[in-house]
Amino acid sequence: MRAVAALANLDLEPHEVEAFARQLGDVLTHAEELKQVDTTGVSPTAYGVAQQTVDRPDIVVPSMPIADVLANAPEREQLPRDGGFFKVPRVIG
Repeated sequence: MRAVAALANLDLEPHEVEAFARQLGDVLTHAEELKQVDTTGVSPTAYGVAQQTVDRPDIVVPSMPIADVLANAPEREQLPRDGGFFKVPRVIG
């Protein structure tokens, strides 16, 4: 269990290691029980429940003016072509 916790970058207390090990064992036992179920004649399914579309219609509305959007930005860059953008710290390399 400590190896699994290390892979997940979890710093666990000893009592947590014991509890999670027990829970993981329960999950694996249940998975083994499911393997024993005879699924002969059962067609494969991609979803356990029917999918429903929850999309809303796309309604075009005017956007906020760029000046209002950038009004509270700690840093911004003004460009004549598109009005500007937020400046954020570099986070990758």
